[in-house]
Amino acid sequence: MPRKQRPCPSDLSDARWELLEPTLTAWRAERRGKGLDIGRPEHDLRRIMDAILYVDRTRIPWRYLPHDFAPWETVYGYFAAWQKDEVFDQLNGLLRRLAREAVGRDAEPSACVLDAQSIKTSANVPSAGQGIGAGKKIAGRERHIGVDTLGLLLAVLVTAASVSDNAGGIHLLSDIAAGRPRITKAWADTGYRTKVIEHGARLCIDVEVTRRSPAQKGFKVIPRRWVVERTFGWLVHRRRLARDYETHPHRSEAMIKVAMVDLVSRRLTRNRPRTGATHDHWPPCHHELAALCRNTLNR
Repeated sequence: MPRKQRPCPSDLSDARWELLEPTLTAWRAERRGKGLDIGRPEHDLRRIMDAILYVDRTRIPWRYLPHDFAPWETVYGYFAAWQKDEVFDQLNGLLRRLAREAVGRDAEPSACVLDAQSIKTSANVPSAGQGIGAGKKIAGRERHIGVDTLGLLLAVLVTAASVSDNAGGIHLLSDIAAGRPRITKAWADTGYRTKVIEHGARLCIDVEVTRRSPAQKGFKVIPRRWVVERTFGWLVHRRRLARDYETHPHRSEAMIKVAMVDLVSRRLTRNRPRTGATHDHWPPCHHELAALCRNTLNR
């Protein structure tokens, strides 16, 4: 008698799968149209995504995936293909638009917040892809991210920790401006001076540096910057992101995008806000959100 499959806490609910399914099935249909999957066995895309989320949440190596999932080589192959074909970018963009509309915001943001986080790496990360940060002196990598004013991911860049905030900020602004022309304002900390401000001016983005008061003692929330700091806090709740375990920086960026897909899809499919939530609007039921996903893909 076959063993009954037990669900994992990280598995997609039916509601969350309804949000992701149109994008993933569209990706598979496009590959079939190009003849790229001819002769290959067909795997359940939902279980493939479940496996990727399991790795993201638990930190286990790909080779240690439980046998309830597809073979680890298959799961990693899908992960690499989705990263290369920008599927995680598409999912993040779609979910971000739905999340913004659900709380009464415009689908596309007009402002962003930039910051960087130094993170230690595991032993499998090549030394050539690491460095020592000039500020915190952490040996490892640097995560440069840009988020909207809700803390939802707009752009991410993973580099050696020795890469300056200015260099990372210039790349982020270029990426953000290329895909989101409505953005005309950005906030950043004092690490983004001169070059980032000048580059932002060329892109018609006003970069404002938010500084800590010289008289400040102890912890105090810094206006605007707290939003991106909170996003970093969300990310490191995923054990895979508590340290950088990815051999290649672009795979590390993909893991960050997976974490945000997980986070935003969970929030969109909640039936009601958390206690103390300040938003007057909350997402509609997941069936309506799934219909919005399909309509967006068909535009």
